[in-house]
Amino acid sequence: MARGDKSAYTDKQKRQAHDIERGYEKRGVSKKEAERRAWATENAVSHGGKKSGSGRGKSENHSPMRKGGHSESRAERSRAAKKGWETRRRNGNG
Repeated sequence: MARGDKSAYTDKQKRQAHDIERGYEKRGVSKKEAERRAWATENAVSHGGKKSGSGRGKSENHSPMRKGGHSESRAERSRAAKKGWETRRRNGNG
């Protein structure tokens, strides 16, 4: 199988990679980079193509799909922490 050949992937894996790719494109990532990241994420989740039989039965790891998206600045996190501390102090929970 040549590099980049997606024939060993199931329809579900292809669909998930396409959805991940669209999400990256919405955030302004180029088409080529979005595709590369999407397949890297899908491989990390499902451990590669499943059609051939190798790797079947391995459980999926969904943590790569939840990574990223940390857009809060240091100041915003600090402000949220202070607000939480004030709330706990006021309510007698801290």
